[in-house]
Amino acid sequence: MDSNRPIEPGEFPFTRGIYPGMYRDRLWTMRQYAGFGSAEESNARYRYLLSQGTTGLSVAFDLPTQMGLDPDHPLAAGEVGRVGVSVASLDDMRKLFAGIALDQVSTSMTINSTAAILLAFYFLIAKEQGADPRKINGTIQNDILKEYIARGTYIYPPRAALRIVTDVFAWAAHQVPEWNTISISGYHIREAGSTAVQEVAFTFANAIAYIESALAAGLDIDTFAPRLSFFFNAHVDFLTEIAKFRAARRLYARLMKDRFHAKNERSCMLRFHTQTAGSSLTAQQPDVNTVRTTLEALAAVLGGTQSLHTNGRDEALGLPTEESARLALRTQQVIAYETGITAVPDPFGGSYYIEELTDRIEAEATDYLRRIDEMGGALAGIETGYQQQQIQSAAYAFQREIETGKRLIVGVNRFQSDEALDVPVFKVNPAIEQAQKESVTKLRADRDAHRWRNAIEDLETAARTSQNLMPKIVTAAEAKATVGEISDALRRTFGEYEDRG
Repeated sequence: MDSNRPIEPGEFPFTRGIYPGMYRDRLWTMRQYAGFGSAEESNARYRYLLSQGTTGLSVAFDLPTQMGLDPDHPLAAGEVGRVGVSVASLDDMRKLFAGIALDQVSTSMTINSTAAILLAFYFLIAKEQGADPRKINGTIQNDILKEYIARGTYIYPPRAALRIVTDVFAWAAHQVPEWNTISISGYHIREAGSTAVQEVAFTFANAIAYIESALAAGLDIDTFAPRLSFFFNAHVDFLTEIAKFRAARRLYARLMKDRFHAKNERSCMLRFHTQTAGSSLTAQQPDVNTVRTTLEALAAVLGGTQSLHTNGRDEALGLPTEESARLALRTQQVIAYETGITAVPDPFGGSYYIEELTDRIEAEATDYLRRIDEMGGALAGIETGYQQQQIQSAAYAFQREIETGKRLIVGVNRFQSDEALDVPVFKVNPAIEQAQKESVTKLRADRDAHRWRNAIEDLETAARTSQNLMPKIVTAAEAKATVGEISDALRRTFGEYEDRG
């Protein structure tokens, strides 16, 4: 290859995109993150979004499901079905995807501490439908390290949690080889207040920890690395975001080749989903959020994302209504079909400013990675609070800029309006919580208690050894064990993590 020739899209290190034709050959997957109340209600929203042209499902789970708590657990009170759908059992998963062929749709599930359990449910439902599990595709977030850094829906201590992530890698490579076993997330790091550079650096520090854990477990880099995926934030600083995605692709490619000696070119390709910035949305003048989301989505597309979710204009007030979810999807469709930007891979490539900014972000993120390496890696940094402190400092500096007027936010500290707010706000039916409690009670009464008990005991036994936990979790799910019961079996072995920060 001529060293003086510019790097083309699809060529290592993929600065300009991971595929030669990019969107000329295939558009990004249009996902709309959704989930609320009961499985039946969320199923209706998914089927509506599919009818409106969404090309991939993205499931939001409620906090009890994320935290491994059944709907009748005391700590679940008031949270069942509130910020996502309540899925306590295989029966709930069956209802969630009723009438949706899992071998014909790509499903992303934003789930971390209980990701292994929800993947087991999905795997079993796909088999029930007659689908070949080896051909189903989608993603579980399964990124537990960022929970300790930025989000907080952890259950077990970090090292035990990392073991479960690695078990999923190994099991999925044989059982669901087309499935993305992790979506390493910078999104929540950015939502917690990080800078663009910190988002890239801390995400890749976590990726390094996952890769090293998998290698230590005996996995081959080129066996699991092609199924690693990422999840980034598209914020309002338009040019910075475009450069961030380009820099991230290049940094990751070099990291995989030079540090981990990956030989398969697909192992070096940074494939990522993007969501527009929830933290940029304002309760004041919510219609303006449509403008913000449009620009953020455009930056993600110009930056070369493989998948995209656009936020609803009303999400600073509550869950998106059906109308705002449709408008958010239409935003992607206008960008895809009316603007003409999909005809050119990496449209901003060659811009003096974008190229300089790409170089700068890569260099600064690399410097962060060096510092984290020196302290022993991402896990050691988390245990000492390094990443958390860096994010908190960045968030404080950002807020001070708003308060002092150095940073302007339309409708917040400039161009305010006294007009009364007249936006419909989505309300979750509070009766869902009682219905879910009754559903779990009935499930426990009707199942084969002997089969269930044996499955739970086998899972606990396996957790005390180095066995892969996924087959035991699948067996427990088949025996109608609930999310809470499977999580409790692991709690009894691994304990629970307490943040002492």
